[in-house]
Amino acid sequence: MELFTVDEKLCNKDGICAMVCPVAVIQPPAGDKVPAPAANAEEACIRCGHCVAVCPTGALSHRDMPVETCPPIKKELSVSPEGIEQLVRSRRSIRVFRQGALDRADIERLINIARYAPSGHNTQPVRWLAVSEPEKVKEIASHVVGWCRALLETQPALAKSLHMDLVTMAWDFGYDAILRGAPALIAAIGETGNMMAPNACVIALTTMELAAPSLGLGTCWAGYFSNAARNWPPLQKALNLPPGHELHGAVMVGRPKFKYQRMPARNEPVIHWR
Repeated sequence: MELFTVDEKLCNKDGICAMVCPVAVIQPPAGDKVPAPAANAEEACIRCGHCVAVCPTGALSHRDMPVETCPPIKKELSVSPEGIEQLVRSRRSIRVFRQGALDRADIERLINIARYAPSGHNTQPVRWLAVSEPEKVKEIASHVVGWCRALLETQPALAKSLHMDLVTMAWDFGYDAILRGAPALIAAIGETGNMMAPNACVIALTTMELAAPSLGLGTCWAGYFSNAARNWPPLQKALNLPPGHELHGAVMVGRPKFKYQRMPARNEPVIHWR
């Protein structure tokens, strides 16, 4: 079976599928012929789906991405520039969560949205670690506190510059300043040595952050946890990541206890035009 097929009755021979192909594996239409795979198409195609997505008549269907599995864009769901600006400006880092575990279906839906985030060469290298039980999240936070205590012993200046003395003190008084009592934790991981993975993980988590409020959820980047996961063997053992994988970022997730009403100001952008 060919890499992609074109319905000759639907194809208007405009050639835009060939023009948008990022690796140029589509031969543009010539005369009465419809677009066809180039000689190196099988090896070079990155399965991005651009060709299927751009065809205005739905004539092109990719073997690995049939046109019927790619839903059309609904214009009525389009967001205005003002709507996008409000979405970005109203995003808040949530550190006070409601009590109670999250429904796994909500976590899965959030991850399913984030998986559509872009990745270099469409490699889609992001894998996920989801901790959905509050007690397990608390146990993970305790490992991070252990790392903070160790760093206070071995590198006190560095640890104090990161407020680890205050974090451990808060923990001793019963307050979790690490994962903020969040009911869930989602981490993005990738294969060790995969050069695409670090950026792809950060982009996917950022996408997740922006999507979370639409599901009634809030997130906050888990910086202490992410650093401990890279450097503290007891936490690494507890996480038990798949062999050959490393963590590139994480967010705590839960239902915000409070609702924000306004959008705080931020610094004006510094732009160096060329």
